[in-house]
Amino acid sequence: MTALTREWGVPPSGRLGDNHAMHTFTLEYWQDEGWYVGRLKEVSGVISQGQTLAELEENIRDAYQLMAETEPRPTTSPVLTREIEV
Repeated sequence: MTALTREWGVPPSGRLGDNHAMHTFTLEYWQDEGWYVGRLKEVSGVISQGQTLAELEENIRDAYQLMAETEPRPTTSPVLTREIEV
């Protein structure tokens, strides 16, 4: 399986009709039994599939929107990251 990457934007709210600055995420995708399957590299748990790449992108945006509507908003504390070897 070779994952391809594609960058595209989603508004912070996840709702495409909003007039806010767009976030850009990396869509990693591959084909599995005739379906395009993908995930947002930067957003854990946002995965979907589609019969075409366009349908996958639409479904990923929907999955992101659902996640954005149900996840609690971040606190004012900064989120820290750290790279580790595994």
